Amino acid sequence: MELLAVLQRIEKRGALELTGKIRRRCGEVFRYAVVTGRATYNPAPDLASALNRPKNGHYPFLTESELPEFIQALDNYKGSKLTKYATQLLMLTGVRTIELRAAEWSEFDLDNALWEVPKERMKKRRPHLVPLSKQALAILEKLKVLTGNYKLVFPGRNDAGKPMSEASINKVIKMLGYHGRATGHGFRHTMSTILHEKGYNSAWIETQLAHVDKNSIRGTYNHAQYLEGRREMLQWYGDNYY
Repeated sequence: MELLAVLQRIEKRGALELTGKIRRRCGEVFRYAVVTGRATYNPAPDLASALNRPKNGHYPFLTESELPEFIQALDNYKGSKLTKYATQLLMLTGVRTIELRAAEWSEFDLDNALWEVPKERMKKRRPHLVPLSKQALAILEKLKVLTGNYKLVFPGRNDAGKPMSEASINKVIKMLGYHGRATGHGFRHTMSTILHEKGYNSAWIETQLAHVDKNSIRGTYNHAQYLEGRREMLQWYGDNYY
């Protein structure tokens, strides 16, 4: 296959990250071609198994094939409901752990399925709009029963005025037997990889992960422009994996 040959030439140079990015971008082109009748098949996702994946030296993350088993284990988790729901919501939204742990109820518009994370908690110091899937909304409804009377969605165990511990989510992961195989931050990588594999718009994915465009004006414009696309994307993610 010509595309595989091209990717393998890049791979031989040791540019594994670049190989992955080019394959995913080609996947977007093929996906559009299939939708518009210009092609009948998108070969890019199937080529992943024929290419080497770059080693990640920062944090472990789950692959798509590992995700269903982890989700099932999390569903059956008998520990703290608060940390269980926090882990589930983290996986469904792709936000950073600090953005989730310090979330306040006032940030959520459940009627419009939208969460606005204030700029103070964002890495790029810009407010971040997070569309909420039906699965995420269902978790928030459960959380309202537990912490709806508090300011924080995830109050600390010993001090309700402070967010839950930074180690809480990774403790759940460890209790489930996934220590060294998954991390709270790694869920972002899992989401990004899967959505790219499925051919979703890279701009939607990067915006959802709050990887802001270097051009501040364009980044602000795209943040609003991609909201409905991101909503559709996250709903697909929730429907297919949760």
